[in-house]
Amino acid sequence: MRNVLTKFIADESGATAIEYGLIAAGIAIAIIGAVKGVGSQLITNFGKIETALTPGAGGS
Repeated sequence: MRNVLTKFIADESGATAIEYGLIAAGIAIAIIGAVKGVGSQLITNFGKIETALTPGAGGS
């Protein structure tokens, strides 16, 4: 039993998969943050364009 436990503790084969999973999660969070920021700016810009194109709303 002690031999099995020692082998289990020394086994690092799953560590690489966990590391890749953490890297992928970090990249996904960065992408989501960037897309959310760009999306907010696009909503603001389209709102300004809509206001400028609406008759009688102060557009030129």
